[in-house]
Amino acid sequence: MSEYAVKRPLLSYKFSLEIRQQMAWYWQAIILAASLLIGLLISGAILVAAGVPAGELLNEFVLYTLLDVQSLQSVIFQASPLILVGLAGCLAFRARFWNLGLEGQMIFGAIGATAITMWEVGHPAMRLPLMIIAALVCGLLWAVVPVLLRLKLGVNEIVSTLMLNYVAINFLLHLMYGAWKDPKDAFPYSPKYEAFELLPDVFGGLSLSIPLALVIAVVVFWFVSLSRAGLYLRFVDQSPRVARALGVPTARIILITVLFSGALAGLAGLMVAAGQEGRLTHSFYVGYGFSGILIAFLARNNPIAATCAALLIATLFVGGRSLQVFYQIPFAMVQLIQAVLVICVASSDFFIRHRIRRIQGGD
Repeated sequence: MSEYAVKRPLLSYKFSLEIRQQMAWYWQAIILAASLLIGLLISGAILVAAGVPAGELLNEFVLYTLLDVQSLQSVIFQASPLILVGLAGCLAFRARFWNLGLEGQMIFGAIGATAITMWEVGHPAMRLPLMIIAALVCGLLWAVVPVLLRLKLGVNEIVSTLMLNYVAINFLLHLMYGAWKDPKDAFPYSPKYEAFELLPDVFGGLSLSIPLALVIAVVVFWFVSLSRAGLYLRFVDQSPRVARALGVPTARIILITVLFSGALAGLAGLMVAAGQEGRLTHSFYVGYGFSGILIAFLARNNPIAATCAALLIATLFVGGRSLQVFYQIPFAMVQLIQAVLVICVASSDFFIRHRIRRIQGGD
């Protein structure tokens, strides 16, 4: 009796990484939402490990924040400058200009507005409009230097914008501990703004900053989606070399867009100083620059989505303050959560742009 050895072919699998030509918008939304959910789950685990009871997380961020009228007003109030820094980030990133100097532009926007109050420029009835104009102009001017360095000398804007942040911070400290220090106190902040220099409430106890931010979001949407400059900007976003070959004025479009970005960041500085603090302080800008980058990432540089993302970050801010009070969680923990969300959203871009295929082969 003979024995037969039956051999089965061994199968081997290989994987290839391919670039997607196109993905439907709803699949992109699903992948982005899944990455955001994973980031929130990781953040929840971090907070639980830091001592926050798991059962209280939902209460803190939903029940006590979004379903409480006063807390919801705080979220909306906090969202207005976040909307502007998010829009500033969206604009610059669409032009492939990595503007990491949002905080510096915020600082100089607030400094310009405060200069109007310190020197009592104009009639009191015109003081607030002059402050808004000064904030826009000063934020724009602080963005001029890095964009010209990039366009004329090829200097990397990541380095230049980051370094200019430190220049702006130290200049602010020079003013707060020096000539602009409130003579009534020993603390590093300017004298209080007058009542007519503050952003007023318009309806329902909501600040003027809220409708102003929403109007600017619509203007930015028109700029990037419906204007001729927005059409050129899409070419620059896809491929600057191809845009130049097609005759698109690439340098001019980048310059206009980055200056627009700087102006919005400067206006966000005014919103914090005249809408929340009531004066210029030495640390009013902390956390906003990184939040603007996060909002732009979450929104994938879409102005309307950036408005929604700003509300999410504002919820994190307000809920984080509650955790600081009741659970002694440091503000750095809120920044850590933002960093986790950035990493998760950035990772989702890999799956949107690439596809992993399994290739079956036999030996």
